[in-house]
Amino acid sequence: MIIFMCKTVCVTNRTICKDDFLLRIEKIATQHPTAIILREKDLSETEYQCLADEVIRICQKSGTRCILHSFPNVARQLNHRFLHLPLPLLRILSTEERKWFTILGASCHSVSDAVEAQKLGCTYITAGHIFDTDCKKGISGRGLDFLTGICQCADVPVYAIGGIHAQHYREVLQAGADGVCVMSGAMCCENIGEYFADFRER
Repeated sequence: MIIFMCKTVCVTNRTICKDDFLLRIEKIATQHPTAIILREKDLSETEYQCLADEVIRICQKSGTRCILHSFPNVARQLNHRFLHLPLPLLRILSTEERKWFTILGASCHSVSDAVEAQKLGCTYITAGHIFDTDCKKGISGRGLDFLTGICQCADVPVYAIGGIHAQHYREVLQAGADGVCVMSGAMCCENIGEYFADFRER
């Protein structure tokens, strides 16, 4: 089973990206985060496949893991065995389909979600959202106690997501998480090297 060994996963969102999206991906990939999750859910399957093909190639050049999101058929078309799914999509994959992936993640929002994701063969999960975030306006973060509860029931790596900034890094790890997921910071920061260094140094 493949698991993550590092601590920061970048989740993409090209709609908030401050510069050319593929250039930003290239810059992020050179920082060697644990992985880049290509989460572009507004695209059609065909559009997503075209983008995924380019992003996978960029990540491979830097030796950075790329995890596709939401489109298992695209992953199979590209012979790419790393995939992250919302739990409702994970549920409808057959056992054989799930086993095809060497890295399989799911988004979890409760302890029961985490238990189910593990039973369905996930090699890691994301838990969130932990802190208040513009991505979930008007919905309060679930907090560190929620994260601890997820981590205590999980036998696979747990990555905290939602409103994560460098100042939260230590407390999130102390709550039991194996690492963090970042989106808006990585997509919008002025200096990508400094942004990721701030996580490494804490």
